[in-house]
Amino acid sequence: MKKEAIVLIFCLAFSCFLKVNAQESQKQTEPTIEKMDNSIKYALHGKLVAQDGKGNELAKILLDAASLMKSAKGCHLYVVGVDKNNPDEIWITEIWDSKVDHDNSLNVPGVRELIGKAIPILNGSPEKGQEWNILGGTGIE
Repeated sequence: MKKEAIVLIFCLAFSCFLKVNAQESQKQTEPTIEKMDNSIKYALHGKLVAQDGKGNELAKILLDAASLMKSAKGCHLYVVGVDKNNPDEIWITEIWDSKVDHDNSLNVPGVRELIGKAIPILNGSPEKGQEWNILGGTGIE
């Protein structure tokens, strides 16, 4: 079977899946959210763009920050990654018990110093990241 045909079949199947799910969700009058451990966790996902050729340096700073987050109250995940197509785009995904815990992480010793190192090598101002309330998933216990 040709690659195009496989892609078309996949797209059609996925489209049907979405349509069935949309119909099912319309049957509910009020969506319900199951909370993990009786609390909704807070997540932040965002991108920082380094000046040309400074992506490695920025990634190192953020990995140092990830090490500091091991001692931060409420931090469950602090992942740093680099865009495969642009080594100057660094992505960060964080999961916390709450937004308050995330905000308080600025008080962890060493964090403000790392921010001071990162700011001068950024290409422009950081964009606001995506904030989520975590509903559940593998590895989020």
